[in-house]
Amino acid sequence: MNTYQSQVTEISSMNTLQPDERGLLVTCPNCGQRNRLRYDRLKQVFRCGKCQTELHPPPEPVDVKSDLVFDALTSHSELPVLVDFWAPWCGPCKMVAPEIRKVAAEGAGQFVVAKVNTEESPALARKFRINAIPTMALFKGGVEVARQAGAMPAPAIRKFLQPWLGDGKR
Repeated sequence: MNTYQSQVTEISSMNTLQPDERGLLVTCPNCGQRNRLRYDRLKQVFRCGKCQTELHPPPEPVDVKSDLVFDALTSHSELPVLVDFWAPWCGPCKMVAPEIRKVAAEGAGQFVVAKVNTEESPALARKFRINAIPTMALFKGGVEVARQAGAMPAPAIRKFLQPWLGDGKR
């Protein structure tokens, strides 16, 4: 396992990722220092403020629990943001959750995956007219550019994302 994979595994297992209005708060896997990865700089290399260990964009979905954090993430993120609107009682949502985690791990550094629990954030569900769950929406520069309802396996999610990633022409 290379250094990046080790860090990804350690960060994931420590569950140290917390979003706020300015960025993603992560704990350095080397020294334990809390660091903020600013949304508007997610394409850049981050280093721990204490030990200078390289920190990477999140290899896991980010749980977004407030409208303020959602708006900051989707409008300021330098990377596209795939949002999974879901609910804990939804069977298909439970089935797609591990697929979303796979896609988040594979896409770390290319896009950010956010999860919005529509039971905890009904205002966001209303704002984006979420009528079915799970629903995935892709945001670039604060604008929703694509949407897909229904549970999908990881390959179908990647296919959904493909036209919007890469060359940036869209």
